[in-house]
Order: sequence, then structure tokens, then C-alpha cells
Amino acid sequence: TGPDNFEKMLDGAYSVDKHFKETDLEHNIPVIMALLGIWYNNFFNIKRYAVIPYDQYLQYFPAYLQQLDMESNGKSIDANGNPVNYSTGQVVFGGAGTNVQHSFFQLIHQGTDIVPCDFIVPAISHNEIGEHHEILLANVLAQGEALMRGKTEKEAIVELTKAGKSKDEVKRLKRYKSFSGNRPSNTILLKKIDAYTLGQLIALYEHKVFVQGVIWNINSFDQMGVELGKQLALNILPELSGNATGIRHDCSTTALIDAVKKMRK
Repeated sequence: TGPDNFEKMLDGAYSVDKHFKETDLEHNIPVIMALLGIWYNNFFNIKRYAVIPYDQYLQYFPAYLQQLDMESNGKSIDANGNPVNYSTGQVVFGGAGTNVQHSFFQLIHQGTDIVPCDFIVPAISHNEIGEHHEILLANVLAQGEALMRGKTEKEAIVELTKAGKSKDEVKRLKRYKSFSGNRPSNTILLKKIDAYTLGQLIALYEHKVFVQGVIWNINSFDQMGVELGKQLALNILPELSGNATGIRHDCSTTALIDAVKKMRK
């Protein structure tokens, strides 16, 4: 906190601004990330991605990216005022790796839907306690390797046999223990999470979203899609307080308004 750290965050963002402006497209990280997202979204019909920071200080970073990405590129009208006939913004979700490893990683590794992942991890922790951070680093690197390599049935058979399983058990379990692999992920390795690297991360994803908006020919800088709900809420609010009646809604909304009023009596 404080003005010094705020300046450091801006410095970190500026370093990525310069990289984005001055680096050729082949080595331009935001451009590459943007193109990867378009590749998955528009050519493989993968309309989602996960951001998984392995640092508790970044636990709310995926929530920020949801606002940045989906609020910016969730558009169905292009910059020329015409309906788009292709997919635009992707669904973003995620959370701190130590938590989400035990929530949705099963789907990422063995589910029927492919979920590209961005892993974010610092080499140095703010809280170096024994081998704790080395174990954390090992886990995040292993996740990327597992998604890429998977595990064949032959490898599963060897593993189960070494574990002392019977032939019947090996036959029964081998498919459950195998992984398809070839699932995409990026690993963003930082030296340490501080104000400077936070600024870098924010700018990195902001430029990525901007590039995608340019390629999709949509305006990433308006948010008209959220206005309708706010407008309708202005009509519903006086009805809930009992100061207005007779405003026409669909039958579902009307029934919900009536149910709320009954519960609040």
C-alpha cells in the first residue's frame, strides 16, 4: 500500500506497455496470448480458460480478469454496427492454485471439455517456511507437465502393477488411471509477487484483451450489455417497496416480485 508501491505498480505496467509497443509480433507476449485465445476459441470451439495463481496474494486476480475480459469482449455487435457471426469473449474462471487443485482440476485433467490454463507462480515466496514453497513450485510445474503429457494405459498398468495390484484390479483401474494429455497451458513465472510484477500482470492481460478486440473487430471499451438490467431494476425497486403497481413484466418476474413482497411482510 501507499504511493511508493502505487508508483512501482505503474512502473511494472509501463514495462509491459513498452514491451507491447516495441517488440516484434513473434516475441510479443500479449499478442501471443491473444492469438492463442483466438486459436482455441474460434478454431477449436473452446470458449473458456482458467487463470490459476499459485500465490495466495493473487487469490482475487482471476476475479479482476473476469471483469477485464468478459466485460470488455463479451460483444455480439462489431465495431461497424453489424452482428458478428463468430465467437468473441471467452468465459474466465480460476482461483488460488492451492484451493482449486481440489475443486475443478479433475475436470481439467480428465473431463470431456478442454480448458486452457494460465498458471502464475513466483520463484520466491514472501513467506519462506522450510520447503513449503519448493513443494508449491513442484506442484504447479507438475500440473503443466501432466496436462501436456498425460498418462497412457500402458504407463498406468506399470504403475498399478508396481503398487501390488492384482491382474483383475489392474484391468479394472487402468482406464481410470490414464489421462489423454495434449491439454494446453501457459506458465507465467515471476521472480516474486510485488507491486511491480502486479503491474506487469495487469498490463499483460489488458493488452491481450485489447488485441483480441481488434482482431474480432469489436469495441472492447463499452459496457452497454450491463445497462438493461440496471434500467429494469429502476422499475422493479418501487414495486418492491409498495409504491408502484401495474408495471408490466413477464409472468416469471411478476411472480417473483409478488413472492418477495409476501416473504417480507
